[in-house]
Amino acid sequence: MAAADRIRNGPGAEGIERMEASFHGRPFAPHRHDTYAIGVTQSGVQSFNFRGQRWHCLPGQCHILHPDETHDGSAGTDEGFSYRMVYIDPALVQQALWGKPLPFVANPVVEAHRLAALGMADVWDIDEDIDELARVDLVAAIANLLVNASGSLQKMSGPLARDRLVRVRDQLTSAPAIRHTMGELERLAGLDRWALARQFRAAFGTSPGRYRTHRQLDLLRRSVKSGASLADAAFEAGFSDQSHMSRQFKRAYGLTPARWVAALG
Repeated sequence: MAAADRIRNGPGAEGIERMEASFHGRPFAPHRHDTYAIGVTQSGVQSFNFRGQRWHCLPGQCHILHPDETHDGSAGTDEGFSYRMVYIDPALVQQALWGKPLPFVANPVVEAHRLAALGMADVWDIDEDIDELARVDLVAAIANLLVNASGSLQKMSGPLARDRLVRVRDQLTSAPAIRHTMGELERLAGLDRWALARQFRAAFGTSPGRYRTHRQLDLLRRSVKSGASLADAAFEAGFSDQSHMSRQFKRAYGLTPARWVAALG
């Protein structure tokens, strides 16, 4: 391995592994996984042979490699490439699709604008822990990506259970610092976790996990404006630590908490 090559693993969960890597040359000989391998190129050009063709994945683009399909990997230029990858058990994807056959994605490279429209940013945030809500959000997002990229149509069956979804939203709003289990929210909504994840996004434009995070940030900002320190406010809002809060704050508002506090005057 060259001196500049590196691999960094992020927190995972049952059926999910995440990593970030940088390589030069041709680091990967032909191989295959028993999981989906879904990555996003961060810099450089990532080239790979897959299903009889050579593909190139540019910064911001995603590549989707199916389980048990042979592929390799190399840098498309002398500068090398870096990427983030999620490996996910196909059984989780099938659960999110209610047992339907796994969708086949003929073109493994997905454009950046399609990823943004599907709300995929959180999938590759490998520094965050994956709690129960985040795990469901991540699997549902990947299942949605696979269906979308395959060209399949997955219609939501029946109308939204809006009154029950509002109960879940109100629960998350009233106590954002509490990490409610998925089972609690399923019972409150009367829906299984996959239907809840899809219907909540359809009704409110975001996932239950992301909605909870924004309510945590609302609580944090109120606390800081009332005189609390960022560290105390982060604890009160239920963040695991101040760095976790800072990452979420910047992702939500585009600036660091410290800069926001300084601008309050």
